[in-house]
Amino acid sequence: MFFRQIFEEGLAQASYIVGCTESESALVVDPRRDIDVYLRIAQENDLKISAVTETHIHADFLSGARELAAETGATLCLSGCGGPDWTYGPSGSKAPVRLLRDGDVLEVGRVSVLVRHVPGHTPEHLMFVVTDKPVSSNPMIAMTGDFVFVGDLGRPDLLEKVVGVSGSAEAGARAMFASLRSVFSSVPDYVQLWPGHGAGSACGKALGAVPASTAGYERLTAWWAPFVAADDESGFMRELLDGQPDAPTYFARMKRLNRDGAPLLGSLPVAKRLDAAGLKAAVGSGAIVVDSRGKKAFKAGHPVGALAVADESSFSTRSAWFVDPDRPIVLIASPDRVERLVRALIRVGLEKVTGFVDAGDAAALAALGSAPLESVDLETAQQKWRSGEAVIVDVRNGGEWLHGHIPGALHVPASQLAASIDAIPRDKLLLVHCAGGNRSVAAASVLLANGFTRVTDVADGFDGWEEAGYPVELATNKSAAVG
Repeated sequence: MFFRQIFEEGLAQASYIVGCTESESALVVDPRRDIDVYLRIAQENDLKISAVTETHIHADFLSGARELAAETGATLCLSGCGGPDWTYGPSGSKAPVRLLRDGDVLEVGRVSVLVRHVPGHTPEHLMFVVTDKPVSSNPMIAMTGDFVFVGDLGRPDLLEKVVGVSGSAEAGARAMFASLRSVFSSVPDYVQLWPGHGAGSACGKALGAVPASTAGYERLTAWWAPFVAADDESGFMRELLDGQPDAPTYFARMKRLNRDGAPLLGSLPVAKRLDAAGLKAAVGSGAIVVDSRGKKAFKAGHPVGALAVADESSFSTRSAWFVDPDRPIVLIASPDRVERLVRALIRVGLEKVTGFVDAGDAAALAALGSAPLESVDLETAQQKWRSGEAVIVDVRNGGEWLHGHIPGALHVPASQLAASIDAIPRDKLLLVHCAGGNRSVAAASVLLANGFTRVTDVADGFDGWEEAGYPVELATNKSAAVG
């Protein structure tokens, strides 16, 4: 048997290739949208991709299942479970389609992949249990998707929070409990668990950093195990639903595109190098500029209207937070990083990358006019806050806010900022902060791009504020929470 995990750090997302070396066939599970990595691995290992599947309709990234099936002619295997309210639409692919039900088996040569329906994170969610039949009749691996993570479970509230399916959070939590008791309990202790995400994903609240676990270890150590052992459904539901991270607004778009079928790319978009005239023409035609330089460079001077999304592991998700998917995109980046950034963008459905400006091309960067982002130190921020001269805008996530925040601050998580612009006053000086200063620069750039004129970044953020001994309001006193 051939088995390989492909892990994408920017999204903390795992996909898998399961193959039979004897038959030279392979199954790909939960592929990302830039599919060349799977084609390369298959070619290097003399495998032909015969089937492509996914565990569920994803919310945090755009699946490449249809893209890969169309490219290879493999059978596209999608969940046929979940009921009429949230099921897959037309495949958008000329490849054959097979709808999977609980108990179905995908035969990959002499490797057997058992399909189990495990609703909870989503109604249609599947788990794939793999048996290497030439070695044993006992299963070896379970690819659990967003059902069971290392140390955690997939959150059941996304359909309600991002798509608006009323009551689905509690229904999903109840279904998750049932899936653990009726399906997961039958998975032997020795079976390896390979989940769909690792630490850093917003699809759960406490995902482990190691890539895999075993069924027995999770039943022994995971937070949910005592609730299942005691048949305490109500306690389990309370704990599962409490403290889930903010759901970024772009999740709704990903869910719909993954359900109904995103446009097929065929190839990676090519970003052409632009000079000053080309940049002005692109922006004049409606393009948005994404500046991937670090926060220091952006604060010193950036093209007017540009968004600050630093070239870091968070580039995919933060671009999805802020960038309008209907507008063309021009990147400011080092030429040797452009392809990597384009890949990061298409993974979250931002494929309209029309060009890039070399980050070292001063003339081009000045074509739109240059502006700094004002930044103040903590002492100055504290003085302006105390005098009532400024509004503090806290762009950290909900969990961070509840653990402590500046009294009277306006809370607007960065992941929801683009959809919450109207909640922010335009007639006040805005002091924008996060924990340490990265998200706040990005958020401040969004405000500037939307016409706010009195926007200032707070250097060192809330962490520095707290270390300096300035006033902090704890979660037990939430009266100042505006957002």
